[in-house]
Formats: sequence, structure tokens, C-alpha cells
Amino acid sequence: MSSAVATPVPEVEIPSIPLAEIAPWALFFGLLGTLVLFFISADQGAISLPAGTAIHEWVHDGRHLLGYPCH
Repeated sequence: MSSAVATPVPEVEIPSIPLAEIAPWALFFGLLGTLVLFFISADQGAISLPAGTAIHEWVHDGRHLLGYPCH
């Protein structure tokens, strides 16, 4: 006969992160992501900070890989 010895299972406490701590970071990265998406998808040099089509040329191949037409 085998004797089964029950081992105690340690309780794991899951930490909670308050929404007030996450919200500013979520807003910051959301705006940053929107800005990056704008420069990759929509900017044709009309509203860009550097004059001309510099940003358009820097992200040109990435635009085609993501399926954005630019010609």
C-alpha cells in the first residue's frame, strides 16, 4: 500500500496594476503609434517637417510591404 502525502500548494498572489498608472503610458504609445502610422501611410511630403519628400523616400519600401499605394 502506498501512502499519499498531500503537499501544501502555495498561494500565488497576482499583482494588480492600477488603471491610473497605465493610462498615461497607453495614451503616449497610442499617439506615438498614430504618428508613426501617419508617416508610413499618408504623408506625401505636404505636411512633413523636413521640406520635400524625405520621409516618403525613407519609408517607401515599407509602404509597399504594408500594402499602401504611393504611386
